[in-house]
Amino acid sequence: MTDADARDERRPAGELEAAVMAALWAAGAPLTPGLVQTELGSGLARTTVATILTRLHEKGVVSRERQGRGYAYFPVQDAPGLTARRMHSELDRDADRETVLARFVAQLSPGDEQYLRRLLEGDER
Repeated sequence: MTDADARDERRPAGELEAAVMAALWAAGAPLTPGLVQTELGSGLARTTVATILTRLHEKGVVSRERQGRGYAYFPVQDAPGLTARRMHSELDRDADRETVLARFVAQLSPGDEQYLRRLLEGDER
């Protein structure tokens, strides 16, 4: 294990995934693991970046296209779309959807509640 790999293992996986996604969104074009590593400029090992990209691909968050002997990766959705997808995933994990939704709405700020109400009534999309 290299020093870079040891540093990478101490970071939460979600933090690394978020950094990789931010690099992909900023690029606006497919990136190879090496290019993502360069964009991050944080001393991450290329193998760590490749592993994160593979995991994101398995989750359906990024897609990839063949480039040379490897792949170049690109986001499937923008940041708000990804957040909405995660919210749906969390909702799908609980058998008591009604209670989850009720508690979610009860914890919304008044402004968010009004906005959600307008969306549900079809006034904004």
